[in-house]
Amino acid sequence: MNRSTEHSRIDLPALIAASVTVLLWASAFVAIRASASHFGPGALALGRLLTGAVALLVVFVVRRGGLPPRQAWPGIICSGVLWFGCYMVALNWGEQKVDAGTAAMVVNIGPIVIALLGGWLLKEGFPRLLLVGMAVSFVGAGVVGLSTSSGGSSSVLGVLLCLLAAVTYGAGVVSQKPALRHATPIQVTTFGCLIGAVACLPFSGQLISQLSKAPLSATLNVVYLGLFPTALAFSTWAYALSRTTAGKMGATTYAVPAVVIVISWAALDEVPGWVTLLGGLICLSGVAVSRLRGRPAPQPTASDADRPAAGDAPVPSTETTG
Repeated sequence: MNRSTEHSRIDLPALIAASVTVLLWASAFVAIRASASHFGPGALALGRLLTGAVALLVVFVVRRGGLPPRQAWPGIICSGVLWFGCYMVALNWGEQKVDAGTAAMVVNIGPIVIALLGGWLLKEGFPRLLLVGMAVSFVGAGVVGLSTSSGGSSSVLGVLLCLLAAVTYGAGVVSQKPALRHATPIQVTTFGCLIGAVACLPFSGQLISQLSKAPLSATLNVVYLGLFPTALAFSTWAYALSRTTAGKMGATTYAVPAVVIVISWAALDEVPGWVTLLGGLICLSGVAVSRLRGRPAPQPTASDADRPAAGDAPVPSTETTG
């Protein structure tokens, strides 16, 4: 009884941090879409990461964070390259091809990627429901791609890029979790962001060129992406992740697509079509199925304990043994 009460207890600070992350990441999909016509995918990622890195470094220096221990660096480097770097470039590119709501629905396959990588790298196995959910989600992604293609290949490419973003997001979360066992959330976030920015430095010439031509609103969008969905939201994510499992944190992102659709409708007058929404719902249904737990094995009852052992009495023919 005490154990169930302990597991049902809510970690309020982690819940608040996760909620802040969900809201800010949802707004990021809309801000990226609004800036897509003025900045290339790599330039937008670099501008966002440089802004976020500067903000995080200021906080880090003020708080005298110190360098992370050696054991944390493999996870920090992997999450920096995959999540802060590859994920942002792939997502920015994908959102040039599909609307913000569609991108959010497809990227939300990420929790399945987290579960798959956890089963492989952490030896947690591959439950049947996980494999079923994965199949359902990819069917949904296919529906989204077909509904937005309009006979061409550009939107199919956009869906594939969003799938790539989901994979790098999942890999980033799985690699970040071990790092948080050795380093603080601010250390993991700050140096991960810095590594992501370094990985995107090849786009610096493009960023400088496009900044000189972009309108002020688009530039402010880049600054917003760096300060809030990156510096603040990744910090609150790392804080919440340090207090719970990667799988549970992945599940918190289920709410992102709904928030994105509401924001993009209000800010961009952009709503996915009905077939696209259906594909997105199929994606999310697959994620939900993958997170279901199998029926636990029945516990022996008091009457079972009172039964004689197999060696003491005949076993009824209707029961199986071995």
